[in-house]
Amino acid sequence: MKTSRRDFIANAGAAAAAMHDLAHAQEPEHEHDHSVVPSDPALRVKSLESLLVEKGLVDPAALDTLIDAYERKIGPRNGAQVVARAWVDPAYKKRLLANGTAAIAEFGFRGWGGDYLVVVENTPQVHNLIVCTLCSCYPWAVLGLPPVWYKSAAYRSRAVIDPRGVLREFGLELPEDVEIHVHDSTAELRYLVLPERPAGSEKLTEEELAALVTRDAMIGVANVALPPGVRA
Repeated sequence: MKTSRRDFIANAGAAAAAMHDLAHAQEPEHEHDHSVVPSDPALRVKSLESLLVEKGLVDPAALDTLIDAYERKIGPRNGAQVVARAWVDPAYKKRLLANGTAAIAEFGFRGWGGDYLVVVENTPQVHNLIVCTLCSCYPWAVLGLPPVWYKSAAYRSRAVIDPRGVLREFGLELPEDVEIHVHDSTAELRYLVLPERPAGSEKLTEEELAALVTRDAMIGVANVALPPGVRA
C-alpha cells in the first residue's frame, strides 16, 4: 500500500493527538491546561506543510518520494540483508535468534526501534505475526517507516482477535495445522519475523536472496516466494 503525502499528514496528526491525549490522561486533573496544545494537531501539521510549500521549502512530490523510499526501499532493505544472512549463515542465524539486537548491530543497524529487538522464526509448523496493539511501535532500524495499515485500529485489534482472517485478507492462506503466534510490540521491545526461505532458492546468492525479502514478510503478513517462472 502506498503512503501518500495526505496519509502521512493525517497519521502524523493522529500520532500527535494520541500523544497529547495520553499525556493528559497521565496528569492529575488539576494540571490539565487545554490552552497549551490546540485540539486539532492534524490541522497544525497541515498548516505547517502548506506554509513550507508556499515558501518553496518543500516539494510535495519529493516528500511523497521520500516517504515511499523509507517505507519500501531503504528501511526494509536493512531487514532483508539480515534475513538473507541468516538464511545462508547458520552461525549468524543462531546469534540472531538468541539476541536480535546484537546481531543486527553487526550490520551497523541500531537505534530507532532496534535497541531491543527479538527475532521470531517462521517454520512449517509456526507462523509469526507482528502487531502493536497500543500504538504503532515498529523496528524502524530494519524496516523503515511503518505502513499505514500497520497503524490502523482495524489491524491492531483484529490481528490479535482473528489473525488467520487478517492474513487471509492479505492474500496469505495458511493450513489449519499451522499455529499462528501474534507478538505485541511495545516501546521497550520490537519484533522482526525471520521468514522461511523459499523452496528452490538454494543456488541464489545472499544478495539475490535479500532482493526477495519484503517488508510484509518481515511483519508476518506475507511469505517470501521466488518470482513466477524463476528457478534457482
